Amino acid sequence: MKTQDIAVANGFDTNTLELWIKQAGVPHKVGFFSSDMEIDDMHVPSVVAQFRTYLEQTARDRHAAAIAEDEKRRTMASMLITSGFNFDGYTITRYSGYISGDDAMSLDRPRHGWFGGVDSDVASGLMRSLVQIRRNALAELKEAAYALGCNAVIGVDFDYITLDPETRNNQGGTLYLPFLFAVTANGNAVVIEKNK
Repeated sequence: MKTQDIAVANGFDTNTLELWIKQAGVPHKVGFFSSDMEIDDMHVPSVVAQFRTYLEQTARDRHAAAIAEDEKRRTMASMLITSGFNFDGYTITRYSGYISGDDAMSLDRPRHGWFGGVDSDVASGLMRSLVQIRRNALAELKEAAYALGCNAVIGVDFDYITLDPETRNNQGGTLYLPFLFAVTANGNAVVIEKNK
């Protein structure tokens, strides 16, 4: 029986069914056109039952992953971060170690000259970019704390790296490459509990 007919009769997606058949190692034949896949008629009820089980398990796995992702999102949103070394009203119950989160970006140099004009808003563009990479570095810091089972980060500080690369071009002149800015957020991952 053709897999397309099996899919239609049982309300399955043909492509998903055929992919599962290949991955599960179900004996099948491929017709003259590679899109024609067939299964021996006596195996069809077993294949349908196994595929239904696969679909149910996949749905359960997706549901569990969605619940875990929602829990992670809520935990990350409530995670406390401080540059200090304690939180008023909380007790640190476990120290899990030093963690960091990083991000970087490149920023084109301002252009001056006849054709390029002058980019007069370089400072605001730089500040917008720095705000974004600082946020990204903090998000990575939170991810690292979450991976260690922590709900807070203490002693947070930022390190900034600025590269102003330039190189020689093949005519002997100086070729100015884009600016490169990097931010690292550092801290100590901890578990805290609210005081009673």
